[in-house]
Amino acid sequence: MERETPELVAPATFLRGEEGASPESVRARFERMIRRMQAEVCAELEAVEGGASDGGGAALFREDAWTRPGGGGGISRVLQGGRVFEKAAVNVSVVYGVMPPEAYRAARPEAAAAAGGEKAGPVPFFAAGVSSVIHPVNPFAPTMHFNYRYFETEAPKDIVEDDAPFSADAPGAPRQWWFGGGTDLTPSYIIEEDIKHFHSVQKQTCDKFDPSFYPRFKKWCDDYFYIKHRGERRGVGGIFFDDLSDYDQKTLLQFATECADSVLPAYIPIIERRKDIPFTEEHKAWQQLRRGRYVEFNLVYDRGTTFGLKTGGRIESILVSLPLTARWEYDHKPEVGSEEWKLLDTCINPKEWIRLVQKFLLFQYLTIKMSLWSLYGSWAHCLHVRRNAIFFFLFCLVAM
Repeated sequence: MERETPELVAPATFLRGEEGASPESVRARFERMIRRMQAEVCAELEAVEGGASDGGGAALFREDAWTRPGGGGGISRVLQGGRVFEKAAVNVSVVYGVMPPEAYRAARPEAAAAAGGEKAGPVPFFAAGVSSVIHPVNPFAPTMHFNYRYFETEAPKDIVEDDAPFSADAPGAPRQWWFGGGTDLTPSYIIEEDIKHFHSVQKQTCDKFDPSFYPRFKKWCDDYFYIKHRGERRGVGGIFFDDLSDYDQKTLLQFATECADSVLPAYIPIIERRKDIPFTEEHKAWQQLRRGRYVEFNLVYDRGTTFGLKTGGRIESILVSLPLTARWEYDHKPEVGSEEWKLLDTCINPKEWIRLVQKFLLFQYLTIKMSLWSLYGSWAHCLHVRRNAIFFFLFCLVAM
């Protein structure tokens, strides 16, 4: 199993040989994007942390750079113990390696299942990605996670695994590539203004490429972040996609870039609104219980965690998504109708937040229209228009 080597300064690129000298390759462009995103997100979070209202010294990100003997490396940046953020991590990695069969099944369960009973051998791979989890101090400020990644696998080659030669003719994965990722929100309390804003940004980004993306990836997100043993979702979702290769690489690279660029506009306005709201010990205890659910999902179900552990990844980077503190209480049930219960009910029964936004905007539009008609149209004509507009409005509410 490969072990990382600490580096005092991160290299200009983690790509090997000629790949690093080909600036327009997908690998090179994706690496530039994720390293830019890491720098921008860390700078913005430090700015929020430095602008906290309670004075004193702000927490800053610590950086660890590392390389792997087989090629590639990464940069981990972590802020913890801040006034606004209890813990925030933004990691990038660009790695080469060989996946054991169980890691390939974890990375591509559908492809592994399609192979039936065939036993795949070790699979050479390339993987690059940016991953971040942000856990605020204030219970009314939601946790946010995003991850965007690019994968390539190749057919098994003549390699030696544990001193046993592996034949290139053995069954395994052909050369494949795909993109994956998503951005999701995990609040402790339902504040509809925040959730609608978050989902609206995701939809606007998806709609630039394909109107089917948002509903498809929103449902995928709700399904993916499902804690089976609890019967509930981790949070209020967002978008999630994986194994995405049904468009050309250039289009999907641009889509992943746009999604990553939407992270800060989706999240920072929410943090600015909620970071200074007064809260009680009871609010904090509920936040810690929900963080317990976060830990359960990440350690039991998360693909990235499973893949990292099975491929000998850097353990501190793999587990950096876990919060500093969490809580478990025996058989805890919030009171029906309470704000805590509303959050749990939403995690059990996910909502279509964008439809609510569309109805609200449609209502506003028709209200303004009718007001203008009242001012400038004849009275009889105004009544006719109002009646038709109301019928149209009611039709839209039912159709959405």
